[in-house]
Amino acid sequence: MAIDIATTKTTKPRGPLWFAWRRFVANKAAVVGGIVLLILCLAAIFAPLFTKGDPTAQDYLTQSLAFPSAEFLFGVDDLGRDFFTRIVFGARVSLSIGFAAATFSVLIGIPLGALAGYYGGKIDWLVMRVIELFSVVPSLLAAMLLGALTGGGYGTIIIVAALFGWVNVCLLVRAQVKSFREKEFVRAAQALGATPWYIIRRHLIPNSVSPIIVGFVLAIPLAMMLEASLSFLGIGVPPPTPSWGQMISSGINFVFFYWHMALFPTAALAITVLATTLFGDGLRDALDPTLKGR
Repeated sequence: MAIDIATTKTTKPRGPLWFAWRRFVANKAAVVGGIVLLILCLAAIFAPLFTKGDPTAQDYLTQSLAFPSAEFLFGVDDLGRDFFTRIVFGARVSLSIGFAAATFSVLIGIPLGALAGYYGGKIDWLVMRVIELFSVVPSLLAAMLLGALTGGGYGTIIIVAALFGWVNVCLLVRAQVKSFREKEFVRAAQALGATPWYIIRRHLIPNSVSPIIVGFVLAIPLAMMLEASLSFLGIGVPPPTPSWGQMISSGINFVFFYWHMALFPTAALAITVLATTLFGDGLRDALDPTLKGR
């Protein structure tokens, strides 16, 4: 039987990104987490467009501690400030600290993980000992000590979160580089006289993009929780800047009488951390090379 070549359809080969996207979309929890995280980011960026404006303005002193209503969606706090406005602007604080700390974590973890994975031996041993040191020190206690010494603030929280957040990124990059260093393209580059730094920079790190992205996303909720904990203890973001941890700490004093003071900031923090974690877990599963093509 003759085959009509003209009518034969050729299937375009699908790349790893296509399979990763399929796996991610199939994970409903990760998709929901990504949508919620996107909405929160947009709300934080465009907060002045749909809130009452200044989150520190005490314009409603006569209505202090008012319960949620049509006029005040989340009620009014004890100092006469619109609570919905403060919650939305508080997202700016949490997300900005989370993204900044995650960025610094990646900048620290990538070179250390790449060097440990490529060279092995003494360098790998040294990096692993440093990782063990940071793993056994409680990040909150270290942050409390540094915050007490420096007075807290954005910089302190970002530094501490980055110092403890780089460990996961480093381990992910180290494992990826270790699995690639014996591959043919690395051997070919070595045979052509390429320097180790060139191989790491041009071949190994680009092939480690997946764990880097995952490490970045998963470092964000850790930094947000650290910021909320420090602000709750009074050594985080200084008032009157709106911070969810700070609002939770203040709301605890009114929890039995004015439930909205503690409920809304707690819910905002929990939803944001959960959405970011689900999104990060979904990315990790989607970009896992062991699932490629399944």
